[in-house]
Amino acid sequence: MSGLSSVPCWLQTPSITLNGDTMELFRIGFLSVSLIDILDIALVSFIFYRLYLAMQGTIAIQILAGLVLVLGFSFLAQAANLKAMSSILRTVTDIWVVAFIILFQPELRRLLVLVGRSPIVRSFLKMNVDESIEEVAGAVSELARRKTGALIVFVRATGIRMHAETGTRLDALVSRTLLLSIFHPRSPLHDGAVVIKDRLIEAARCTLPLSSITTWQGHLLGTRHRAGLGISEQADVIVVIVSEETGVISIAENGALFREITPSLLRKELHARLNIDSDRSLSSLWRTLRTSG
Repeated sequence: MSGLSSVPCWLQTPSITLNGDTMELFRIGFLSVSLIDILDIALVSFIFYRLYLAMQGTIAIQILAGLVLVLGFSFLAQAANLKAMSSILRTVTDIWVVAFIILFQPELRRLLVLVGRSPIVRSFLKMNVDESIEEVAGAVSELARRKTGALIVFVRATGIRMHAETGTRLDALVSRTLLLSIFHPRSPLHDGAVVIKDRLIEAARCTLPLSSITTWQGHLLGTRHRAGLGISEQADVIVVIVSEETGVISIAENGALFREITPSLLRKELHARLNIDSDRSLSSLWRTLRTSG
């Protein structure tokens, strides 16, 4: 008994005891630490870590660091029962959060896009694109042979309604003939992008945001390629691009450009990139979490 009495009262030996609805693990002074507290801290730490990775290298990381610091001071003030300081820090935190959202919309949009690109999210969104892929591949092959420019956007998890509304609404079934008609040089719809979702062409002659990248692997990018890269940077899409000058087929995804795609390879790439099954998405979850930032 004398050995037990020598243990400091502020740090008790870790033990699991049932206390109401919580499972207490140990106590540090007046603080009671339960299993729920450990899970809560781990979840919040993971969220802030992912925010840090997504915003690393931008000015938003400085604001995020300041926000975390204020939240830490607010927690300490509440633990020490400093009511006036807690009230001031709570008000500052509320203002800081609103300012953070307003000032850093691009970074937050990028973070949400990364979440939407996760294979786990895509596994819940079943897409019927097999027939669309065959029709698009046939049309692109013919357009490349004719050296007719084309810009085709496949929508995956996140929609691009704002960009689709800049064009002409079609809501027509995807077909090789229709795509060839749209991109014919004399067609009033040829100048712009075609947006495809599942089996439908949502719109044509759509205006897309241009990427700030002007060259790729030594090649000067035209407006069509920069538009394809730009929308792939901002949304979860696959973009097929046909060069008007050379007839070369390219694919844009996640802000990267893959050039000199043959028609047969185009079919394989579209099937691989647009069809995500649950087994594949589960196996790649950890890889996605590690690389998405």
